[in-house]
Amino acid sequence: MDPNKIILGKRVLIVDDEIDVLGVLVDLLDLCKIDTATSFEKAKKLLDRYHYDVIILDIMGVKGFDLLAIAKKKDIPALMLTAHAFSEESLRKSVEQGAAYFVPKPEIGQIATFVADVLDAKEKKENPWVRWFDKLGNIMDSAFTGPNWRERQKEFLEKVRRGD
Repeated sequence: MDPNKIILGKRVLIVDDEIDVLGVLVDLLDLCKIDTATSFEKAKKLLDRYHYDVIILDIMGVKGFDLLAIAKKKDIPALMLTAHAFSEESLRKSVEQGAAYFVPKPEIGQIATFVADVLDAKEKKENPWVRWFDKLGNIMDSAFTGPNWRERQKEFLEKVRRGD
């Protein structure tokens, strides 16, 4: 899969209260048509005005989960981007509330691939979380105190993989 071919010309909304993070994401996704917002209010106005192929949401600072609910109603796949809310609980909440991907900010350099995963999975009517496990599962093992987090969350993770 060539991520650049998949993301080329896609309309993306990026919402984060950190200007430097927005700048990095804009640079990394320069093949896309991008709008940015640093607040919930501005993002909501943009969502009311335009259609987006995908949305990237910071969890903290911009009411990311509230924006996720709006994106879900509009059938816009959302990637949750987080540094401070990088926890099993935030992952679970992201999945349960309809996010398509959960990206720790240290992995921001791969954002084009992650966006492409979500868009490609949506087009093929596949579960993007399967790709997420392949790409980020090992990172979660170390971040969530080892592979035993998978055992603690076994039933939930099996549902995620099945797309329930």
